[in-house]
Amino acid sequence: MNTKKLSKVWYIAIALLVLALVAWLLSDSKKKEELSFETAKAAPADIQNSVTATGTIEPVTSVTVGTQVSGIVSHLYVDYNSIVKKGQVIAELDKTNLTSELNTAKANLASFQSAYNYQEANYKRYKALFDKGLVCADDYESAMLSYRQAKEQLATARESVKKAQTNLGYATITSPIDGVVLSKSVEEGQTVAASFSTPELFIIAQDLTNMQVVAAVDEADIGEVREGERVTFTVDAYPNDQFEGEVKQVRQEATTTNNVVTYEVVISAPNADLKLKPGLTANVTIYTQENNGVLSVPSKALRFTPEKETVGKYKIVDCKGKNKVWALDGDRVVAIPVSIGMSDGTHTQILKGIEAGKEIIVNIRTGEPEAEDNTIKEKSPFAPGPPSKKK
Repeated sequence: MNTKKLSKVWYIAIALLVLALVAWLLSDSKKKEELSFETAKAAPADIQNSVTATGTIEPVTSVTVGTQVSGIVSHLYVDYNSIVKKGQVIAELDKTNLTSELNTAKANLASFQSAYNYQEANYKRYKALFDKGLVCADDYESAMLSYRQAKEQLATARESVKKAQTNLGYATITSPIDGVVLSKSVEEGQTVAASFSTPELFIIAQDLTNMQVVAAVDEADIGEVREGERVTFTVDAYPNDQFEGEVKQVRQEATTTNNVVTYEVVISAPNADLKLKPGLTANVTIYTQENNGVLSVPSKALRFTPEKETVGKYKIVDCKGKNKVWALDGDRVVAIPVSIGMSDGTHTQILKGIEAGKEIIVNIRTGEPEAEDNTIKEKSPFAPGPPSKKK
């Protein structure tokens, strides 16, 4: 009899324990199912779309100075970074051979001039005799032919003198523009040969206070680049400085490197403080679209879609429209149709549908609320306790 009563007591105790455990689990799951809406307000923002590229700093105008005659460099009057003026003598070649060629050409000219003078006088005599019938036609025509040949030889000799004078002038090399010497390719005593191509002696940049960036823009982005768009860029030499310019030219010629097609975009680069040097690599950002201070919302608010399983007790009130945002209205989650403009991925412009300050839902969070400060927290049995107070 006592054994049966004891068994009943155990059954009742186990049943109560199971009920208590189920009740505790249910209450804990309710805590975890409490909803929390993440919201944001519609507010003005700056929305920008941009294209990035790399480029090279270059002078707007640079001239390669060479020589059209061969010879030995006898004098150099400039060096790297020298400031030069248009027409200033910057180098000279040895003129010995060129002067000799000129003297030879002048001597030939004097000889042909004498021959011409004789043939001209002879032709006039034969013409006068031929007109009177005193010489035959063959003699007259022979004198006329000799006169014409002497005239042509004289003209050739005069051109030879001009050419020799020009070549002698080429031996004195002058700057074609006002500017700064960027590079020097020869030294005094060096021989330059102009047989097949003009040798490069100097490169002169016209104005280093007005530079440009030639950037290589990928074919996928070139369709968005237009003249006049704002550009910012940085260079490794001054990592904390940001330089500004604008798109001046979008070149049509494509360049293919390792199967990658790019197009050159020329960007102005004012350089009043002369920080930008030719050849520096520029990291370029081209702003293809800019809207400043426009009403916008976080882009993820437009991607948010509530579902019955996620909103719990809240009623969903949907609407027609491709683009919509959601807002809380008491115990309802209400959809609001909107018209959108440009987006930078983080923010999206709102053209119509809501006003500034409207609070909209961005996301739903489900989780256990934070414990209050006066909640008794579990303590490790190994942690030291507070010091005991002795009375």
